[in-house]
Amino acid sequence: MASTVRVHAPSGQRALIITSLAVPLTGWTVHALTLHRKLAAARRDPLTGLHGRDGYTTRASALTARFTQAAMVVLVDVDYFKQINDRFGHAAGDRVLVATAQRLTAWAGSRGVVGRLGGDEFALAVRIGPARRRLRLDQLAIALAQPVDIGDGRLVDVAVSIGAATPDRTGTTDLSVLQRAADAAMYDGKHTGVAVLADRSHATVPSVNGRRDGRPGTASLGAAA
Repeated sequence: MASTVRVHAPSGQRALIITSLAVPLTGWTVHALTLHRKLAAARRDPLTGLHGRDGYTTRASALTARFTQAAMVVLVDVDYFKQINDRFGHAAGDRVLVATAQRLTAWAGSRGVVGRLGGDEFALAVRIGPARRRLRLDQLAIALAQPVDIGDGRLVDVAVSIGAATPDRTGTTDLSVLQRAADAAMYDGKHTGVAVLADRSHATVPSVNGRRDGRPGTASLGAAA
């Protein structure tokens, strides 16, 4: 099946007529489409559908740079996740991760971006004014602590650790510093169920590869934390 396109030319010149043939999607065309789909999928975590590390970092950096004092970066770890996998199986662990991702997305809303950094670790960048930070963080802690249905009517209790950092309390809009501060704050409140909001002291905690020194996964570049 042929299609014709007429390209208008300046007055006094002939118009250019281009005729093309519709051809089946074979060869390099199929390869290009397949590659495009793979690249698009690579930007998303295949289990949760959240942004991967690179996609999250790009969007979160733009958010913190744009909204400065109204921006907040949050790190979330699922506590005792290995025990969930060991006791109930990896399918149950996957359900916990998916449920956590859904709850984070609902909490962040249209004004935020959520990413899965690896394993049971998640990161968020959201736009929340100073007056509502504590309330919103408390709401997040409650939402994430709800039991998760792992199938066959079974519920598993979930515990999380939450750390948050804001430009006004840390003195920077740099995403890597904000995440380092949020990470340190999260470990101050580890296993308490209380979200900890970082101050300037958390931003100066020694780090390796941008994470708190001694945190699992910081020994080698690119290892999952």
